[in-house]
Amino acid sequence: MKDYYEELWERLPDELYPPFFQLRRRFLQEHVRAGYRALDLGCGNGAFTAALEQAGAEAVGVDVAEEALRRARKAHPGMRFMLAPFEGPLPLEDLAFDLVWASEVIEHVADTARWLSEVRRVLRPGGSLLVTTPNHSRLTILFRGLERFAEPLSDHLHLYTRKSLRETLAWSHFRQVDVRAAGGPPLMRALLLAHAVR
Repeated sequence: MKDYYEELWERLPDELYPPFFQLRRRFLQEHVRAGYRALDLGCGNGAFTAALEQAGAEAVGVDVAEEALRRARKAHPGMRFMLAPFEGPLPLEDLAFDLVWASEVIEHVADTARWLSEVRRVLRPGGSLLVTTPNHSRLTILFRGLERFAEPLSDHLHLYTRKSLRETLAWSHFRQVDVRAAGGPPLMRALLLAHAVR
């Protein structure tokens, strides 16, 4: 699977325009504070790691793809980026962060329970987890079809609704879980934005 992500990043154009970038950045800025220690988990090219720094946080970007990190370091020299093993613990200390940002990541994770356990391990008590992921409401699937979201060659391993994402985070012992839908027309919102507390 690691090879898949390396090849994916090598194929992607240098200039990436992530979907709903401004919406996701506003959601992030609602929760980050100056002085926070923040982790951008699945940082890709580092765009959100940079947004965390711009908000006054001390940010670290982590990804499983070396090509993604090469791009991040080139685009944001002087910022801290780290490679994480595809399987296994994050190379980070316990209780190290006030905030963990995971934007468009959870749907790619094979072992969600283990991944969320690692998130809890590196997040201090009372710290915040912010997750964004595509919204797969029944109405959206009815009108757009399941195939659009679950292509056989896609790297999306899980499809989330507001309910299933809320339950997943609560099952993993996060508190004050709030999930809302955003982006796109009413009743067919494209994104889920989740905030939860360790």
